[in-house]
Amino acid sequence: MLSIFKKFKDGLSKSAKSIAEKTGGVFGRKKLDASSIEELEEALFASDFGYETTEEIIEETQKAYKKDKDLRGREVAAIGSSILKRVLSGSEGRIQFVEGSPTVICLIGVNGSGKTTTTAKLGHQYKLDGRNPIVAACDTFRAAAIEQLKEWSSRLGLDIISGQHGADSAAVAFDAYQAAKARGHDTLIIDTAGRLHTKSNLMDELAKIRRVLQKHDEAAPHYSLLVVDGSLGSNSIEQARVFNEKFGLDGLVVTKLDGTSRGGALVGIYRELKLPIFFLGFGEKPEDLQEYRIDNYVDAIFGSEQDQEA
Repeated sequence: MLSIFKKFKDGLSKSAKSIAEKTGGVFGRKKLDASSIEELEEALFASDFGYETTEEIIEETQKAYKKDKDLRGREVAAIGSSILKRVLSGSEGRIQFVEGSPTVICLIGVNGSGKTTTTAKLGHQYKLDGRNPIVAACDTFRAAAIEQLKEWSSRLGLDIISGQHGADSAAVAFDAYQAAKARGHDTLIIDTAGRLHTKSNLMDELAKIRRVLQKHDEAAPHYSLLVVDGSLGSNSIEQARVFNEKFGLDGLVVTKLDGTSRGGALVGIYRELKLPIFFLGFGEKPEDLQEYRIDNYVDAIFGSEQDQEA
């Protein structure tokens, strides 16, 4: 089985490769020059790390270069790693499960972000962890979403509650909680309809789901996680900001990182919004959803001195 670190490394390989190509392999050089630092700056911007983080890395690199003209590429990588780990301090989100009643996790976001597949993958992960999850197909606006979640659930052996296309999604959420409680499920994962953050009527539907869940448990949903497409880069920031203002978010799931060279975007998102990141998605397989870990993320981007096993 692949180590967790290798999952991160493979999943973020496009971003790491993009940086390496644009820097001409700066990190592997025995000695740097001024042009190398310019190449690094261009690479960090292209990978969507954002202005502030990029400038911090470049400023520290320039200071180090002035002190030592024999500055090595690995030392520059260490500078970048140190700054990223500081910037991302506090960014790891962790689910704290409720005792005695189902822990409710609500996944929201725009169409195409990967909510439905993330719902199934998260259920699969918790099942492997020894929990007893159930999923709810509350994206009743899109018939294909219901069928997609049913298919995934059948393949992964997950219990599912669903309604008909066009049904009241809040009613499905209400029934799902009742079923979870009655059948002894300790985790309920809700897939909601994809919606643009600018559509107030659909945002109201999310609020309705929250209200009906709170008839069962005043604290539900215990986690509202926004699923964002990592390939959108820093364009996700405004999307996340509006969802947070209108609905209130507990954190993020960043998907599709395996197919983009803009893997630095989550740094900018966290720096701007201070929303913790719970999971990263690196592909289509159930095991491609991984808990976000700062060290694994940073080492996969800048390289690690050792291929550690997690």
